[in-house]
Amino acid sequence: MKTRPTQKLALSLGKIILTGLLVLSFSLYFLYPQIFYCELIGLSGFKSGNGKIYFSPDIKTKEYAGLKRLVSRAESRIDSFYTGRNSSPKVIICRTPQQYRRYCSSTEGAGCSIGTPWGSTYVILNAQGMNTDVIAHEMSHIELLKRLGWWKTAREVPQWFNEGLALMLDRRFIVETDPVQRYRAYRAEWRYYTRNGRNRLSLKEISTISEFFKGDQRHVMTAYMTSGMEVSRWLIKDEKGALARLIKQMNEGRTFAEAYGAHQFKDSKKISE
Repeated sequence: MKTRPTQKLALSLGKIILTGLLVLSFSLYFLYPQIFYCELIGLSGFKSGNGKIYFSPDIKTKEYAGLKRLVSRAESRIDSFYTGRNSSPKVIICRTPQQYRRYCSSTEGAGCSIGTPWGSTYVILNAQGMNTDVIAHEMSHIELLKRLGWWKTAREVPQWFNEGLALMLDRRFIVETDPVQRYRAYRAEWRYYTRNGRNRLSLKEISTISEFFKGDQRHVMTAYMTSGMEVSRWLIKDEKGALARLIKQMNEGRTFAEAYGAHQFKDSKKISE
């Protein structure tokens, strides 16, 4: 029986698509293995009852409830700060350094977040160091990505803003939640790490991921405190309104600089009660 032209065309297209998918999968594995493993988390030995939170097989079942509570508290912070929660990342909780390195591509820190151009999002946590602050910090990155889209977040949002925003939900460094007191607390930490401004970093110097995290621990902490101080200052007058307007204006086509406003970083800026 002869194969019709349309059938031949369909077979050819099928082969091309299959080949493309195989090439894409191999490329993803070699270039970004952490994304590859995250995408296949459902096929791993990690356990999940709802397809949302995945527990390392080395985590005992009796620990699940406590870890779920931490995730829930972090989600509540996102909901409150962003006035609603649009994102729903898969949460991968690791027990060993090897597991954390596989899904996060790093052995440092207690958590990281991954977002892809096609919409998949993940928060990877180290069970031994995770807490509500760590989870809320990483979920903030994902929430901003969800609201602005991967391209805008990756190409237009400076890293100091992304990290500074996450610090507003992360109370590991500053516990104050009142806007003015929070700014003053970050300013005090900034003065400590910069030796009263002598070793300061400009916002331009920490605009990319590589610039933000390069150098030693003091550089990274200075970058965090610089970001926290600037974003907390920006949010003083209208915390929820300022962020909502920025997101709305960027989604309407404005650049980050236009949406954020012409603010110049100055430690000496006076904040009235």
